[in-house]
Amino acid sequence: MSDHTLTCHEVIELLSDYIEGVMSADDRRRVDEHLAQCDGCATYLEQMRETIRLSGMVTEEQVPDADKTALLDAFRDWRR
Repeated sequence: MSDHTLTCHEVIELLSDYIEGVMSADDRRRVDEHLAQCDGCATYLEQMRETIRLSGMVTEEQVPDADKTALLDAFRDWRR
């Protein structure tokens, strides 16, 4: 990543790596700087963390079969 100021769009694209802790210290610092100044991105980050927390509480047995099938279909061809 270059040393320019990050845009909201760039920060949103980086938040998965940020949450997982798989970015360089310099990139993390740049995201932190943006989050400190941008309430919208900071709120989005907290919403992502809450979604992850809540989805971790759902067991496979709690997901209806139709929803399981829809999720599997949606991610079957997904590539990073």
